[in-house]
Amino acid sequence: EPKRNTAFGSVGRRIPYRIVHVINQDGESLGNMHRADALKLMDQHNLKLVLLKENVEPPVYRLMTGQQIHEEQLRRAEKKKASPKTGMYFKELSFSSAIAKNDLETKAKQIGQWIDKKYHVKVTIRQAK
Repeated sequence: EPKRNTAFGSVGRRIPYRIVHVINQDGESLGNMHRADALKLMDQHNLKLVLLKENVEPPVYRLMTGQQIHEEQLRRAEKKKASPKTGMYFKELSFSSAIAKNDLETKAKQIGQWIDKKYHVKVTIRQAK
């Protein structure tokens, strides 16, 4: 099954792994433990389990408060906004050589806005009959 990009947040009681590595809310490692022990620890301390690393053996989970989860989600959202967008964006505009003056000015203004937004612009002029 393909990997899906899951949102950062509490996994609740849905832990598909029998053995997990648990980190407490202060960042200290509690070692590897059975999924039932991790859930018991979560209930005792009134915390939530959050998946940090899935591609390691055993997967790493962290006990976090709701506030810590919220702050981490905000941090990740800011990081995503700050990262450059992948791929290039192209805009293409086509018009006739017999275009009216105000239509040409409107299209020129639109091209200027696209260039300001860092788009690559391709303009095609068709010859009028």
